[in-house]
Amino acid sequence: METALSLVVGCLFAVALYLLLSKHIIRMLLGVVLLGNAVNILIFTAGRITSVAPPLIPGDASVPLTDVANPLPQALVLTAIVISFSFFAFLLVLAYRAYQDLGTDDTDQMRVAEPENDGPPPLGY
Repeated sequence: METALSLVVGCLFAVALYLLLSKHIIRMLLGVVLLGNAVNILIFTAGRITSVAPPLIPGDASVPLTDVANPLPQALVLTAIVISFSFFAFLLVLAYRAYQDLGTDDTDQMRVAEPENDGPPPLGY
């Protein structure tokens, strides 16, 4: 199972990188989403996927009596899901406002701050 998930993570990273290198903002946003999901699956896979007991300690013991699941990767993934969703929502609103102001989602046509035919920037003060 871990080998299959490792292949899925590699494919997700490759597709995310391909989408992030696109000229269109929407494809870049989808690349960010796929990158976040790839990282979440990577963290989850690194925590070893096994079917063991939940990490509960009986009242009369100070340590678990049997093998238990590691709760840290699950907590990290849950936190990362919330953060990546809020980051995606912010980027989506930012891209929508840029599209409203500029009328395009192509990054080559969004060169308002640095027009192509203005020459190089000043080299000194």
